[in-house]
Amino acid sequence: MAITILVVNGPNLNLLGVRETDIYGEGTLDELMAGVSAHAESRGAVVRHVQSNVEGDLVEAIQAAAAGGDGAADGVVLNAGALTHYSIALRDAIAAVDVPVVETHLSNVYAREDFRHTSAVAAVCVGVITGFGATSYRLAVDALIDLLGG
Repeated sequence: MAITILVVNGPNLNLLGVRETDIYGEGTLDELMAGVSAHAESRGAVVRHVQSNVEGDLVEAIQAAAAGGDGAADGVVLNAGALTHYSIALRDAIAAVDVPVVETHLSNVYAREDFRHTSAVAAVCVGVITGFGATSYRLAVDALIDLLGG
């Protein structure tokens, strides 16, 4: 059975291609997810993705990844957007599930504003990949596939 990876995108990532293109690029979220899905498929994995501007939706997606059923996933790629820096609820959801999570960012958060240098979720993730644009997501998918033995 193929490895299933859930990609969870947080607030404002639905505005990719419009929002701060000098930082995030001109590609849309749909284009990004199509590329990530194609990359995963080339490695024999399947990607599902969810985007929400609502913190609770992201928590529920992470919980569902571990719960089985329609929302189940073997691993999670998480770009929580601004929630990365202050969401204890997301941190606790990640800590509560037995599913590896890779924190991912399009931009190099350490080359940006000071408040972006702190992650509330990094300590409970298996790793962090940041600063490589769309490649950050592909690297996160590769890391999960390798970690899961795919």
